[in-house]
Amino acid sequence: ADELKSALNRLRRAQGQLAGVIRMIEEGRDCEDVVTQLAAVSRALDRAGFSIIATGLQQCMTSDDPEVRDSAQMRARLEKLFLSLA
Repeated sequence: ADELKSALNRLRRAQGQLAGVIRMIEEGRDCEDVVTQLAAVSRALDRAGFSIIATGLQQCMTSDDPEVRDSAQMRARLEKLFLSLA
């Protein structure tokens, strides 16, 4: 779906950044540089996760099925997912 393309791009970028972090560690690069890059990977993963959850929320809220749209169980599951990233 188009809504998830942005999240997939973020995940691919994070994957490349993580490979770079692994290389940096293997090469014995400076700890500060490694931690800086690792923080960037972490932020990219967080943003991708939030994007995916936001897409799920939007799909639920705009669903034609009132059981999906109004489901307390669905809201609770999405809230739990959202909070797991916080």
